[in-house]
Amino acid sequence: MKKIILVTVALLLVVVGLAYAGGPEFTQKAGNYTVAAKFERNPSVGNNNVEIAVTDATGSRITDATVKVDYSMPAMPGMPAMNYKTDAALSGQKYTATVNPSMSGAWNFAIKITRGGKTSTVKFNVDVQ
Repeated sequence: MKKIILVTVALLLVVVGLAYAGGPEFTQKAGNYTVAAKFERNPSVGNNNVEIAVTDATGSRITDATVKVDYSMPAMPGMPAMNYKTDAALSGQKYTATVNPSMSGAWNFAIKITRGGKTSTVKFNVDVQ
């Protein structure tokens, strides 16, 4: 009986942990910066919040840049390409943006960091449910 209770509690903890784990996270280099983008939850059709942290080579947070998020889905037979853009706003030491994919499938994301007249970009793909 004790084993059944222990197994049940362990499974419950795993399920609760997965529910609060949040969405996917991507970390890439962009020129002299490291960019970490994290979705609040698994991306789905509709509004999705993305938190973006930009750090320099020393690990210091960059808070004086302009950050934009471009996201798109390539054209498919019978459907044109979809291209969207949004600005990320500084919130504390990170930037936040809301993206709104209009359908499920593979989406391309590009985060553009402009600082001191130079723009650096990271690109990644997200599967939207």
